[in-house]
Amino acid sequence: MTVHEEQKNKQDIEQSQGEESIHDELQQESTPDSAASTESNAAEGLDGPGSDSAEEMADSSEADKWRLQAEEHQQRLLRVQADYDNFRRRTRQEKEELYKYAASDLLEKLLPVLDNFDRALATAQGGSDYDALLKGIDMIFRQFQQVLEQTGLTSMEAVGQPFNPEYHEAVMKVEDEEHEEGIVLEELQKGYMFKDKVLRPAMVKVSG
Repeated sequence: MTVHEEQKNKQDIEQSQGEESIHDELQQESTPDSAASTESNAAEGLDGPGSDSAEEMADSSEADKWRLQAEEHQQRLLRVQADYDNFRRRTRQEKEELYKYAASDLLEKLLPVLDNFDRALATAQGGSDYDALLKGIDMIFRQFQQVLEQTGLTSMEAVGQPFNPEYHEAVMKVEDEEHEEGIVLEELQKGYMFKDKVLRPAMVKVSG
């Protein structure tokens, strides 16, 4: 081989080695990009559809929790409303029964008075002892008066009292030298009090 050929072969070998070196450098430069791409893909995998699904599941669980609480409150409200309606109905029925039978106690106390009236009438039809009949009627009247007083009914004492429009109803006014003006001279119809309330004012004659 000539000297010229040896030099040419040496140049070819050096050129080939240079090309391989350049190729290796290019591969090394591309490797970090590939690694970065891989890391980016991994990161995208962490923040991708899987993460969104977890958030949606958490939101759904929270919504179910609030929905259950709302249903419980609704059921509790319905029960309270039903109890209140039952209470109102029961109270109304009790009031109606109270008003309906309010006089039953008084009537029960008056039954003996009614029995004595029946006996007095039967006695009067079978005899002529008017004194005994009068005595019997007076006893019945006192019995009747006692029942009313036990209930809370009392008669007013009007004669000799100063005229009071809250308790008296003046139907006549006369001149009287023995009494000063505005004194009740005569009671034409009795007045009655039921406990502390005027049930009926007394009808009176007043000095002028």
